[in-house]
Amino acid sequence: MNKLSLILFISLVTLALPSLVLAISPSGASLTSISNETGSLDVAGSHSAIAGNVTEMGVASTVTTQTWQGYFGNVTGTVQLADGSDNVMYNWSLASPEGEIYASVNNSINWVGTQCYNNTTFTSNLELEYNIANNDVDGIDETFSLQDHDAFYVNNVLINTNTCMSTRIYGDTGAGVNAEFEEVLLKGGSNETIFASILEENMLGFDSASHDFQMIVLEDGHNADTSTRPYYFFVELE
Repeated sequence: MNKLSLILFISLVTLALPSLVLAISPSGASLTSISNETGSLDVAGSHSAIAGNVTEMGVASTVTTQTWQGYFGNVTGTVQLADGSDNVMYNWSLASPEGEIYASVNNSINWVGTQCYNNTTFTSNLELEYNIANNDVDGIDETFSLQDHDAFYVNNVLINTNTCMSTRIYGDTGAGVNAEFEEVLLKGGSNETIFASILEENMLGFDSASHDFQMIVLEDGHNADTSTRPYYFFVELE
């Protein structure tokens, strides 16, 4: 699977009116693709065969997942006060914004009623859709095997601490670290699958470079499937 780095240029529109209380939904994000890479293949080992010998060998190899696509990058954004025609009364630039970035194959999400992804209800059907076998080591529940994440809000809905399936994307230590690059599985109000990454502020990522987010999303590369699947990105800034 390719690993795609992104810089997101984000414009959030919020309108404050004395007589209305508005739920601020995650906003769509514009994307700039910086690079695409995939892991290199291991060099083939060799052994000198001698007629008449029998040889016991231990064989190890690292292969690229056929189930996940990785994204990482940095986020810049603006919080603004504007009317329905996007006439800006005032705005505030965010050099290192806090909040979340969301990815989904759905270009429109019913954010009302967003909740934790239910492993028992949804995983078997979702794994079938992506051709993931029950015993695959890189399956959904094998990857999002934790319930260990910070609390955050989605469209004014509180996602409490340690309530959803989650994972930790590797940082510069080569392993997942508590409270760093946390990713959470969510379901939208119309059963959309949502990958939610909690933003960090210039944290060292898997490549030892500074990133605001790292996340993985499902993609089917099994059985020589080379077709692509569009993902849509949304952000919620604080």
